[in-house]
Amino acid sequence: MVMISDFYGKKVLSVSGKMLGEVKQVIVDIDNASVSHLLLSEMSRLTKSSDLRSDFLKNSIEYKRVKKVAELVIVGDRA
Repeated sequence: MVMISDFYGKKVLSVSGKMLGEVKQVIVDIDNASVSHLLLSEMSRLTKSSDLRSDFLKNSIEYKRVKKVAELVIVGDRA
């Protein structure tokens, strides 16, 4: 089982070998009791953006892309 705290500070690597960043925060969907996204930037920085939606999409990984959590978080490439 993976705990939310296991993600913080881990590097994120795509299955194609591209380093995407480091997990700064985890977004939880409370209604569905599940992880929604991994943020590669602090939310406080994103909320200051003039284009929040665009910056959020650029700086986050949908949790459904996560393939493996070990020393790194391995994620599938974007569809």
